[in-house]
Amino acid sequence: MRITAEVKRETRERILAAARKLFGTRGYAQTSTRDLALEASIATGTLFNYFPSKEALAMTLIEAGLIKGDEGYLERRRGGEDLGEDLFAHIAAGLRELESYRPFLGEVIETALSPFSRSSVTQKGEDVRVRHLDRVARILDKHGLRDALGFVSIHLYWTLYLGVLAFWSKDDSPAQADTLVVLDESLQLYVTSIERAEAETVDSKAVDSETM
Repeated sequence: MRITAEVKRETRERILAAARKLFGTRGYAQTSTRDLALEASIATGTLFNYFPSKEALAMTLIEAGLIKGDEGYLERRRGGEDLGEDLFAHIAAGLRELESYRPFLGEVIETALSPFSRSSVTQKGEDVRVRHLDRVARILDKHGLRDALGFVSIHLYWTLYLGVLAFWSKDDSPAQADTLVVLDESLQLYVTSIERAEAETVDSKAVDSETM
């Protein structure tokens, strides 16, 4: 029997709904692909026709949340923010959309997004990383720092971002207020470092032009 596009869409949505429920109640590590298939009322093999791994399934949920957060950031942006405020608003918008995934987020990013596990990062995890850093590059460009996102700056920013996500996933302070403090102070340090590096580059170019 031919499976229609509508049936495929409904099956995919059932799998995602099962993942949201089981990852949230049992935890990511404690949920097997068999558990997910049973919850979605499909065969385990069928699940792999839609998602190549449990990690890819979890990252699909996280990716959708971050895309929605990015859209919210763009809608709320006033235009007069300084660089630190702009980056803060972008990250905070993503956190708001990932709130329901907070109980299992830490487990997923340890393997799906961590710079210490690059060999095991899924394509979906890499897609999330690239899309997020593309937005950061656009933000830097808007603030006149087009060339600031070099190799060192990318690694520094991504490590900072993952640290904030990991801290937030375990933050029991009211409304995770401690995370906002950590995010704010971390971004202040990051912005100071790249602005200083940019100023030094400009000064170096000026000196070079004078000696030519």
